[in-house]
Amino acid sequence: MSTPHQPTFTSVEQTRHALADVDYLASSAIATTVYLADTLGKPLLVEGPAGVGKTELAKAVSRASGAELVRLQCYEGVDEARALYEWNHAKQLLRITAERDAAWDEVRSDIFAEEFLLARPLLKAVRSEQPVVLLVDELDKADEEMEGLLLEILSDFQVTVPELGTITARSQPFVVLTSNTTRELSEALRRRCLFLHVDYPDAELEQRIVQLQAPGLSDALTQSVVRVVGALRDLNLRKAPSIAETVDWARTLVALGADELEPELVRSSLGVILKHQDDITTAAKTLDLDRALAG
Repeated sequence: MSTPHQPTFTSVEQTRHALADVDYLASSAIATTVYLADTLGKPLLVEGPAGVGKTELAKAVSRASGAELVRLQCYEGVDEARALYEWNHAKQLLRITAERDAAWDEVRSDIFAEEFLLARPLLKAVRSEQPVVLLVDELDKADEEMEGLLLEILSDFQVTVPELGTITARSQPFVVLTSNTTRELSEALRRRCLFLHVDYPDAELEQRIVQLQAPGLSDALTQSVVRVVGALRDLNLRKAPSIAETVDWARTLVALGADELEPELVRSSLGVILKHQDDITTAAKTLDLDRALAG
């Protein structure tokens, strides 16, 4: 029997404060959607460009709720054996060898037992007796078959192991699925989830994030950093700077003891925020630093 869902958060405002207490500054839309997903007991699908804090949101919910984070990192070719479960074949073979004189029906019932089952992230989350945040990260990188594997969990918070039967969640996990939208996810998966699109934050929120994560940076320099990063995101780049890279750049400037953001300092440190040489070349040629720094 599954334990009835017990919401963690009590209101949108309390959700915002709880996330802020674990160093995640949430917008109104993020706080509202997290609260609703928790209250309604629904999985949360979070889409947006890489580096806007989708994965970090799941980690923050885990920290704020005191729940264990169980993460399935998706990639091309990830399958049931990596995501759900597999059998410990070496241990099964040892048992078969030890019982070589027994009838096959007896051996078969022995080797497909709990002690031979290797739980992967999805099964681990379902079987946990303690609160869990299940993060299925970058689902768009996995094959479409992975979505089919997730549907039972997203609908009923249960998984089926043919040899053992259906295993229902003992404590309903808070499920977060993330996607960088490199491919379209199925409608069957979408309708089982609440949806949240996370984009780059506005300048005011990004300044607050930088001040939280790089407290040694002056207010004036923080504003300059956020303005330049915003100008870079407006360029036609292969990979726009993420929030994490904004913070890395701010910390770099603290380490360098910078008092102001001069054009030469920006050019010499572009490798902190841009990760492709053609992006660095494009920025060096086309970014109007005087205008960006002046605001």
